[in-house]
Amino acid sequence: MGWGLLSSRQAELRRRERQLLHRLAGVLAGWEADPKDLRILHDALEQLDEFFLLVVVGEFNSGKSALINALLGERYLAEGVTPTTAQIHILRHGDKGEPRRDDRGAWVLTYPADFLRDVNIVDTPGTNAVLREHEAISRDFVPRSDLVLFITSADRPFTESERAFLEHIRDWGKKVVLVINKVDLLEGDAERQAVVAFVHDHASRLLGTPPPLFPLSAKRALAARLRGEPSPPEFRAFETFLFQTLTEVERVRLKLSAPLGVARRLVRSYQERVDAKLALLEEDLEVLNQIEEQLDRYRQDMEQEFEYHRLRVESLLNAMVVRGEEFFDETLRLTQVVGLLNTRALRKAFEREVIGDTPEQIELQVQEMIDWMVDREARQWRTLARQLGRRRRSELLEEAGHEAAGGFEYNRQQLLHRIGRATQRVVAEYDRKAEAAQLVADVQAALTQMAIAEVGAIGLGALLKVLLVGATADATGILAAGLLGVLGLGILPYRRGRAKADLRRKVTELQGRLERVLHDTFAQEVERSVRRLRDTVAPYARFVRTEHGRLRELHRTLDSIGVDVETLLADVEGETRQARPR
Repeated sequence: MGWGLLSSRQAELRRRERQLLHRLAGVLAGWEADPKDLRILHDALEQLDEFFLLVVVGEFNSGKSALINALLGERYLAEGVTPTTAQIHILRHGDKGEPRRDDRGAWVLTYPADFLRDVNIVDTPGTNAVLREHEAISRDFVPRSDLVLFITSADRPFTESERAFLEHIRDWGKKVVLVINKVDLLEGDAERQAVVAFVHDHASRLLGTPPPLFPLSAKRALAARLRGEPSPPEFRAFETFLFQTLTEVERVRLKLSAPLGVARRLVRSYQERVDAKLALLEEDLEVLNQIEEQLDRYRQDMEQEFEYHRLRVESLLNAMVVRGEEFFDETLRLTQVVGLLNTRALRKAFEREVIGDTPEQIELQVQEMIDWMVDREARQWRTLARQLGRRRRSELLEEAGHEAAGGFEYNRQQLLHRIGRATQRVVAEYDRKAEAAQLVADVQAALTQMAIAEVGAIGLGALLKVLLVGATADATGILAAGLLGVLGLGILPYRRGRAKADLRRKVTELQGRLERVLHDTFAQEVERSVRRLRDTVAPYARFVRTEHGRLRELHRTLDSIGVDVETLLADVEGETRQARPR
């Protein structure tokens, strides 16, 4: 496998690493991870049982194949200036033979070089901006590497395409060795030093630390080897460094570190994704809280508005009581004995002068309350529609949500779409007149139960008049007052006082019953309205709260795995620093 003989401590580190990678794979597989990332993690697990992998990358025509041929001392790999193939070539130890395809689609070649006994070399397609499919193949292979040999050409050193690709390598935490090939194309030491300084400075800033850097000519080195001559000094320096770096101790360190670098990258990547989703859900939770606060204010507004209308109704009834008392003072007198004998006229006078337009005024107050209630609910629906509309537009991964067949983005967006569509439909179809008419019918149905006799299909104002007349005129006993008035001077003051007291009592009783009817009717309507609003957003509220809890737990798990990755990396570094080549 190219590992050599592991110490018990190194074997324990590999066991811990395999366990940690399995744990991470299980966590990501349980949370809509990108299948490509799961495949990368699976490859990292397989790395722990495979040969050391030296991956050679660079733009096409930078001399990757030529460099490998120079190491072999033979023009074994095909070289050319045209990127004619988008294939991976893996060079392993063995007798020369025909290339074969492995189960991943890469071409496997064998060559009897001693250094290939413990190392596999991967020759990748060019990483240039022209052939994107080549670059994608190379990018996909980087996470599997244990060491990356990055080739840049002296005649076009450190291009923007190379900078971007080196950044990709850095993000995976891979160790990089830089080679500036084709230095034979440069004129003089000054130009050579300028190119070396340019590549060194840019690579150091990008990687955060100066990488090993070797200027050389693979063409010259191969030509010398083919002639049976020693390699040029700069190429020998590169070979010495490369094979010293690939001693058994260093191979073990890189071999153990490489999968951990993959794990670190994936943990950080998914922590960022989870953070982004949590931030989105935090905003969603805030919107849900705002909706709840609005519903609470809705209730409070209703109570305040009801109190306003209650006081108006109370004022109208109190004014009627005052008129009634004045009516009794003026009517229940000895001078009015003849009028008291005409009960029909007395009743009409009472209705005209005392009750008057009180039923119509109360009806106006009720209608005003109904209109306010209907308008307030309509505004609430419009507010909800606007809020949900903003949440749809704030989708962080809207494109992914459109394309995905499931997962967080898709589910969230679909819920918002359905709820938003339902809310907009309510707003568009909200019939203010119909809603108000229904509320009037509800109030009237409740008031009908208070009526003394069957009232039939009459209006709200007529119904209130029936209630007021029935609860005041007859109950005050004024119809009997005419008969009693002839009994003597002492009776009239008594009946007058009794009539006033009865009027106040009956009006107070009526007022309480009327308030209860209005309060209960409107309270029920508020609850129905609140329930409709809550039922509309309930699926989304459940989704948001469930996802928020799940993502918080996932974040804690990823944090824990991240700590374990860093601890294991430190242990690998500490162990291999103490080890000695065997």
